[in-house]
Amino acid sequence: MTAGMRQTRKCRMPLGFRGRSLGAVAVVAALSVGFAGAAPSALAADVQSKQWYLNAMQAEEMWKVTTGEGIKVAVIDTGVNASTPSLKGQVLKGLDATGADGDEYDDYRGHGTTMAELIAGTGRGGGLKGLAPGAKIIPMRITDTEFQNDHSVNAHDSEDAIRAAADSDAQIISMSFASDFPGREEREAVKYAQSKGKLFFAGVGNNAEKNNKEQYPAAYPQVVGVSSADRDGKVAEYSQNGGIVDIAAPGNDIPRWCDATFRSYCDGDGGTSAATAIASASAALVWSAHPDWTANQVLNVLFDTASRDWEKGTLSKYLGHGLIRPSMNLLKGKGNPGAPDISPLTKEKTPGSSPSPASASSQPEKKEGAGDTAMAGSGKEKSDGSSLGLILGGAAVVVVLGGGAFAVARKRRTA
Repeated sequence: MTAGMRQTRKCRMPLGFRGRSLGAVAVVAALSVGFAGAAPSALAADVQSKQWYLNAMQAEEMWKVTTGEGIKVAVIDTGVNASTPSLKGQVLKGLDATGADGDEYDDYRGHGTTMAELIAGTGRGGGLKGLAPGAKIIPMRITDTEFQNDHSVNAHDSEDAIRAAADSDAQIISMSFASDFPGREEREAVKYAQSKGKLFFAGVGNNAEKNNKEQYPAAYPQVVGVSSADRDGKVAEYSQNGGIVDIAAPGNDIPRWCDATFRSYCDGDGGTSAATAIASASAALVWSAHPDWTANQVLNVLFDTASRDWEKGTLSKYLGHGLIRPSMNLLKGKGNPGAPDISPLTKEKTPGSSPSPASASSQPEKKEGAGDTAMAGSGKEKSDGSSLGLILGGAAVVVVLGGGAFAVARKRRTA
């Protein structure tokens, strides 16, 4: 297969910002950018007031315990502009895997920079405040479909970026890109990342209303698939669902950089892109507070403390283990880290996991062989399959099962 043929099958869509809450009419997505429903905000200084989830997740209280210091997050995306006020001093050396002109700091869409700010932005200059502002970002630039159409690119940038992230100092990999197509080389890169002790998050996609096909890399068994929730705890209509969903995080009504000019932020929905970034930042906070834990233990705690009202040990196909709540561990000391060398995703012993003192526990099973076949698993839902009462941080919210999610931008190539 030629490089050009691979490019036509990548179908990378940057996780965008689209859709409204349940019961609302979905807005038209600007697919070339991966965003929808966007409207320029008046002033960048207003952007933090729109980050509703920071209060809901008790961010200020968590920051008294940790801000994510000592943790590095590899952001595999459209590049990261290290010069925005909120990211100055936050971005380290990474990799440009595109094979095109520019480097990892040249964000050709604005998407990757938004994800980096949602994770580790300091909020300086009125910019987005990250949930883990003490963490650092390692940018890995890859291409989306539009970029591929306009440039001669590396046909294996996704797997190259994942391997580079695995070999870097990053403990966490955050990838807000998706594709319908699995690939042998990308699958092997994901396994390699797990062997290096990395915790890998990816969005589950935003096409539930169309075909709801499994998305990659989220569907690989070693990757944490993230769905999106709004400020009422509702799952957006187009958030994809099934065995690939492991956990949910806030994604609706989250501002973003409007484009690659970085002049202003826009309103809109962050989709599973933003949800992936916020889940990654949540992991950074927990890992920073427990630096001796392995990736397995951090993830076990996030699963164990997720908000849900169905039986522990079962999964919702819309919310996985539930709505992410790092505050339950950081502020209340809850969550069983479990065995350091057993993956809560695959139930298998993981290479590269350094043992640390912790009590063993069994965690509910996730996708079996996702990436090849989807697990037909859904959690115990309400009899009407419509709503669940959940707690996000300290605030009560309602989660609607069967709803949609935010637009996600992810890319992938078949080998």
